[in-house]
Amino acid sequence: MWSIISAAGWPIWPLIFASVVALAIVFERVWALRRKELAPAGLVADVCKTLPQFKDKQNIARLEAHSALGGLMAAGLSAFYKNEDIDMAMQSEALGVQGKMEKHLDVLSMIASAAPLMGLLGTVIGMIEIFAVQGSAAQTPEAIAAGIAVALYNTAFGLIVAIPALVAYRLFRIRINAILDDMGTALKPFEELLKQHANARKAG
Repeated sequence: MWSIISAAGWPIWPLIFASVVALAIVFERVWALRRKELAPAGLVADVCKTLPQFKDKQNIARLEAHSALGGLMAAGLSAFYKNEDIDMAMQSEALGVQGKMEKHLDVLSMIASAAPLMGLLGTVIGMIEIFAVQGSAAQTPEAIAAGIAVALYNTAFGLIVAIPALVAYRLFRIRINAILDDMGTALKPFEELLKQHANARKAG
């Protein structure tokens, strides 16, 4: 492996750094986007059954800290008890939840886009070395081979970094959208219950 890195020359080092960053982001997002931690099963039903308990602000704070789904319900409960717009409060919280779920994905996307260009830079540098050798009295097959190695290794490594990063980025996007859709579906009974109580309070 070290012989390949040495043959590829200095242009490969930014690609190695980018690959380490991309790998770290992938592991971090896999851990952060665990469905059971973001949207625990049965949480909505439990909150609906114990709705009066959330008059206590401490219980709302505990619910908010429990999970992303709990945070959405906590926003709705806070708005309900403050006589504020429930939908607006939950939509605002949903944007925050989505932002947290998409954390670092812009960096992963940038790496997927930039890695082929970094590989291309290495390719160009390798070609420049080849032509520089051809124009000198010190032209040797070894020097030309070294320039070709820089070009090919960097091109290949750029694609090796970019393709998995792009696939991971797309898969994370799909997973986030699926989790958000599931949360929206799970929250419908809770929202309807809050609105029923809000209408009853207005009527009373």
